[in-house]
Amino acid sequence: MALTLESRLALNTGQTMPVLGLGLWQVRGPDVGPTVQRALELGYRLFDTAKLYGNEREVGEAVRASGLPREELFVTTKLWNDDHGRERAPAAFAESLSRLGLDYVDLYLIHWPASDRRVETWRALTELEDAGRCRSFGVSNFTVSHLEELVDATGIVPAVDQVEQHPFRYEAELDRFCARHGIVVECYSPLARARRLDDPTLAEVARAHGRTVPQVMLRWGLEHGFVVIPKSVHPARLRENASVFDFSLEREERRRLDALSQGSGPD
Repeated sequence: MALTLESRLALNTGQTMPVLGLGLWQVRGPDVGPTVQRALELGYRLFDTAKLYGNEREVGEAVRASGLPREELFVTTKLWNDDHGRERAPAAFAESLSRLGLDYVDLYLIHWPASDRRVETWRALTELEDAGRCRSFGVSNFTVSHLEELVDATGIVPAVDQVEQHPFRYEAELDRFCARHGIVVECYSPLARARRLDDPTLAEVARAHGRTVPQVMLRWGLEHGFVVIPKSVHPARLRENASVFDFSLEREERRRLDALSQGSGPD
């Protein structure tokens, strides 16, 4: 089935998640509301925030002001590194939910595997699912070994692993692990922080399709079965990033883009 901006991926919790959304890292204060509103008008339904971003309150206000049914929207936020632990993690979740002003969040992620208490944290958070305040739980920046640790210790498989992925950072081993275990891979910084937009291979593929390099990079992620969450506050860029559903990459083009990867090292 052809992908559209309305397409969703099934999560292992029984919920579904839009394939393209808006990352809100470094979007602050008065920029948040108008950016979310413009994105909603263009058809975005997934919005990714975090305690660290300092914009949960503004994101929640924009979602509530949208007038759209809550079930049409997908809101993600995240637990920060100093909030790990059996007692602190549920409290941090409740604080994020309060700042958002929502009855529930669609996805709550452990932002980094930065604590030796991450298994304890994972157990505590997944118990919240029964309370209906979070539809799905997942992780961010977790490697295969981190994921194995969680699953082996608890038997509970994350719904999502949000990681940095783009043609220059293609984590094939992680992707295979996630596919085997029914974990959706969600890509932040899918445009490589705009540092590689002059790459000749990407430029050649973009010219062949009459597209921009960012559009090719996003399409690459979508065709790998990932969720992609590019970030922008500019209306033209928001529109450009959402206009990636009416072309496809050839198999050889995908192979060439995969070959650009430098693994998980510095970009």
